[in-house]
Amino acid sequence: MFQVSLIVQKFGGTSVSNPESLKTVANKIIECKEGGNEVVVVVSAMGSSTDELIDLAEELSETPSPREMDMLLSAGERITMSLLAIHLNNLGYESFSLTGSQAGITTTSRHGMAEIENISGERVKEGIENGNIVIVAGFQGVNKETREITTLGRGGSDATAVALAASLDAERCEIYTDVEGVFTADPRIIKEAKLIEEITYDEMLEMASSGARVLMARSVEFGRRYNVPIIVKSTFNNGEGTIVKEKIMEEAIVRGVTHNDKEMKFTLFGVPDQPGIAGKVFGPLSEGGIIVDMIVQNVSKDSKTDISFTAPTDQSEEVMEVLSNLSNDLNAEGTDSDENIARVSIIGAGMKAESGVASKMFSILGKNKINIGMISTSPIRISCVIPKNDMNKAIEALHEEFISE
Repeated sequence: MFQVSLIVQKFGGTSVSNPESLKTVANKIIECKEGGNEVVVVVSAMGSSTDELIDLAEELSETPSPREMDMLLSAGERITMSLLAIHLNNLGYESFSLTGSQAGITTTSRHGMAEIENISGERVKEGIENGNIVIVAGFQGVNKETREITTLGRGGSDATAVALAASLDAERCEIYTDVEGVFTADPRIIKEAKLIEEITYDEMLEMASSGARVLMARSVEFGRRYNVPIIVKSTFNNGEGTIVKEKIMEEAIVRGVTHNDKEMKFTLFGVPDQPGIAGKVFGPLSEGGIIVDMIVQNVSKDSKTDISFTAPTDQSEEVMEVLSNLSNDLNAEGTDSDENIARVSIIGAGMKAESGVASKMFSILGKNKINIGMISTSPIRISCVIPKNDMNKAIEALHEEFISE
């Protein structure tokens, strides 16, 4: 008996930026539907419309209410979903659109950075059973307790799509964007960057967390947790793209080189070197929603130490406010911030069984006279904080040595 597959397709902002792009997207959806599949579609806001809405709000208030910002920003995806449904219906393909809350996506209550807790998807399932193409607004949901609309943060539509694919037991989730897939480095910087045909969830999660902006890290976490194959491909050509899955045939020593120049280094000087001090420092940062990454604590001197860490540049004001309060509370010697840093990372599952990779990375950076400020590692990732103006040189040197060899 012929088995019908359920495919979740997600189209990003560049894929739905104007009516012509929406027509291209509709053709992709129809092609999938005509191939004998049931199709659920997740869409982002059109082009740069989210940024435009943010600009409008900031013209009226320096500190707009988080609740009202979520109400405002969630409108972008609703516009896209409605226009796409209108076009598909006009072409004779029965479609209807749903907001995140209508699709049964429930989240935590934090505005602007909510996390998906559950997807009931009752109306989505009804549409599938009736043979409809169901279009869901990405990036948004609703909190059960507060009954407020929430948004999931930048790239949240990726998380919506993969979580929806998991809840519907879809065969796969296809993420359509303006690039052909996942590359060994940013092709805008490294012309020799190669398309990665297959990559593991763990490798992709490290790449996403280290600066690769093709997929949101939380979407990869959903894929790994529920074993949903994710395919990243271009809306505008018919390439095979990159498949993200549990196991692959070959584990490269280094799969890719990533970078992040949207972080800052923060330091709290002269804090008491005693048990529990790290908890007192990072507890308030966590409560404030600060995403702390690399952490270094210096050797104690005169029973005091310095604690440095990196965090996103766009959270710098919140970080400095917390550090200022901590400095007073802990009788510390002061605070500092440095925006002239970048992080470069090498990632690969094969590093687990290969010795000397870290020393080779450090030697390459040293040979190119690039100073290393901080280091962090995992079994499949090595990251270094370096001066921002050396970032491109570092990426080129690392890619040439580890990928092009």
